[in-house]
Amino acid sequence: MTMTDTFTLYHNPRCSKSRAALDLLERRGIHPRIVRYLDDPPDAAALRTLLRRLGIPARALLRTGEDDYRALGLDDPALDDDALIAAMAAHPKLIERPILVRGERAVVGRPTERLLALID
Repeated sequence: MTMTDTFTLYHNPRCSKSRAALDLLERRGIHPRIVRYLDDPPDAAALRTLLRRLGIPARALLRTGEDDYRALGLDDPALDDDALIAAMAAHPKLIERPILVRGERAVVGRPTERLLALID
């Protein structure tokens, strides 16, 4: 099964979970389009599309352990999705990874096995 055009992986090659996700896909014959989101960050509109496909609020896509999360005060519950999306667009390392997109659906690959929901 080769579905190069139907899968997109938001990938950070320095992240072990992201590398594991790519390995899982390739072992199943899936060669996704790779988006190295730290090099080519999604803008706010692309993030809104991703969140809609994921079916989660912006806060659920934030990496809360990053220094920028604390430095930018993103733990403030008063911040709305627009503010959080703007922060992720400006600081893409705040975006949880890896994210696999297939059509109008997406999933965060943590744990990696969650990717199977889009494959099987």
